[in-house]
Order: sequence, then structure tokens, then C-alpha cells
Amino acid sequence: MNASEELSHLIVEFYEKLSSWEHGVVKGKGLTLPQMHALELLGVHGPLRMKELAEKTGVTTGTLTAMADRLEAKGLIRRAPNKEDRRSFLVELTDRGRERFLEHDKLHDQLTREITAALSAEEAAALASALLRMNRAF
Repeated sequence: MNASEELSHLIVEFYEKLSSWEHGVVKGKGLTLPQMHALELLGVHGPLRMKELAEKTGVTTGTLTAMADRLEAKGLIRRAPNKEDRRSFLVELTDRGRERFLEHDKLHDQLTREITAALSAEEAAALASALLRMNRAF
């Protein structure tokens, strides 16, 4: 196996482990993983237009509308007319949605501390730099 193949396998293995962890954390919270990801995006980026949120979640605007309907019914988000563009709506977290986001974000922080505990400061910085470049490539 060459270095590229090995790296590919390691990335896939990490993705699978992280996905499994995410499903386990969300399970029993009354949310689907895509719904939690939408809350995370709103928590990190603040209010977004429906189209922007659909792009960031990787779903169609139709799929996002159905998801937003469910999240709004749970009191986690609200949609409001965009004052800068009356043709679009902004989606934002409610106080309850922000609480859910912060709770989940703390779990991410905890997991990150656990899986990087054995890294030196230089290794952690290199990992952060590599992840930043990889995320930009998407």
C-alpha cells in the first residue's frame, strides 16, 4: 500500500469513527444528525439565508425547508424575512436552539481534547493547519 492509499484509509477510518460518535451523541436527543448539523452551522455562523444553510448542509432547499419546519416546530430555530432581501428568509437559533448547540459543542470540545491529548503543541498546530487546508479544498 502506498502512502496515498494509507492516508485515504486513515481518513475514511477517522470519518467512520467520528460519524459513529456523532450518531451516538445525537441518539435519544430527539434530533436527526442532519438537524443537529444545521443547528451547529447556525450556532457557529449566526443567522443564514435558507439557501446558504442548504449549501452548507449539502441538501436541497426543498429538503432544508422540511428540516426547518421540524426544527421550528421543536422551538429550536425561527425563520424571519431578510430585511436586506425581501425574497429570502433568514434562519436563526432560538434561545432553546442555542442551548442545544452549546450542549453539543461542549461534547465536540471534550472529544477534541480526548483525541488530541497525546499530541504535542507542534503536532496539534500541524493537525489544525492540515484540517484547515483540507476544509478549504471542499
